[in-house]
Amino acid sequence: MVAKIQYLYTMDYQSCIEYLYSKLPMFSRTGAAALKMDLSNTIALCAALGNPEQRFKTIHVAGTNGKGSVSHMLASIMQEAGFKTGLYTSPHLTDFRERIKINGEMISRGQVVHFNENIMDLIDEVEPSFFEVTVAMAFDHFAKEGVDLAIVETGLGGRLDSTNIIRPEMSIITNIGMDHVQLLGHTLGLIAAEKAGIIKANVPAVIGQTHVETAAVFKNKATLLDAPIVFADAVWQTAVEAITPGNISIQLTGINNGSLRKLNADLAGIYQAENIRTVITAIDLLIERGWKIKEDNIVKGIANAKKNTGLHGRWEAINTNPLLILDVAHNTEGIKQLIQQINASVFEKLFIILGMSKDKDVEAVISMLPTQAYYGFTEAPIPRALSTEDLERMALAAGLRGQSYPDVNTAIEHTMKIAGANDLVLVCGSVFVVGEVDREKWFQ
Repeated sequence: MVAKIQYLYTMDYQSCIEYLYSKLPMFSRTGAAALKMDLSNTIALCAALGNPEQRFKTIHVAGTNGKGSVSHMLASIMQEAGFKTGLYTSPHLTDFRERIKINGEMISRGQVVHFNENIMDLIDEVEPSFFEVTVAMAFDHFAKEGVDLAIVETGLGGRLDSTNIIRPEMSIITNIGMDHVQLLGHTLGLIAAEKAGIIKANVPAVIGQTHVETAAVFKNKATLLDAPIVFADAVWQTAVEAITPGNISIQLTGINNGSLRKLNADLAGIYQAENIRTVITAIDLLIERGWKIKEDNIVKGIANAKKNTGLHGRWEAINTNPLLILDVAHNTEGIKQLIQQINASVFEKLFIILGMSKDKDVEAVISMLPTQAYYGFTEAPIPRALSTEDLERMALAAGLRGQSYPDVNTAIEHTMKIAGANDLVLVCGSVFVVGEVDREKWFQ
């Protein structure tokens, strides 16, 4: 044991991260084999740390799509309102530390190393997953830094998600779609029941989207727990007034009172209108419950969400002439929204660089993609990735045309050479493919 501790104390940050990746089961890389679907490990880790999750207030966010954007916009508004705001999200795109932030600042490398040095014996005893350790690290960091509030995004599901040991100020469920069906259930109702697991007794719940197959699930769970429940799309109607690659302007109209709100967002996807509606509903409810948040905080928080929190990969333009867009859409619901965005965009030719994880409904996604585009097929360097060869075979069989590339940056380099100034080049299909993009090379 002494030798192990001595070895770890000589670790630098990169060695520490490599140790975590290699030592601990990691769902984002290996898939379902990394999951332990109960809360015992997280409870044990946090108990050994003095239950840090009990020393700050939280908002818990779940959902099939949009939960990352909603979490970042909420954090941005709370920062603008003067609250010291923690933010826990997953997965990361390029740097592990993106998962754990306070007021937009990532946890330091030294703090990551120090935390892991201190819990090595505990890791050997509990044998947690990578995600369970990162949840404990986030809660420990937020408690030690004295945050006023932490926005906590679930990883997978809700009921048995490692984050679900908190008692939040509010629970938010953005929407329900057919994703991770092998783990969460093969119907929307079953998936909704898992997500509804974050609803707590007497804690208000905001549901972003009303759906005939899921609404009753949420209402029944809320009734059982005496939790006030609000459906955001029953409060606000949304209309997109203008959109550019770096900004969207929307109008919210109150369904019950006709009140108007006009907001600009630096998260430019059309699909953000729905997420903004969920955020505004949640913020209004927080104000009703005594949180001091001004309208100007809301306006600035939405307008500067990307700037304040460092969120990337949501219809993100990193180059012009041709326009190069990154978007982490990776399931059928996300791709549906992405296609709406494509249809609202102006361009001459469309190029799509696509990579996917093999545990997604690949055939369903491929069937939705535009046939007029020219494709670059690729994969991320993780075990979960669908091989380029299999992706190309399935895509060509579905009538798509394109060619394969060994990695996303090679695909971008070749595509940017043949694309015209007025064309659109879109990278999508996997968080991990987007995360591999060399932003410094292409950012303009």
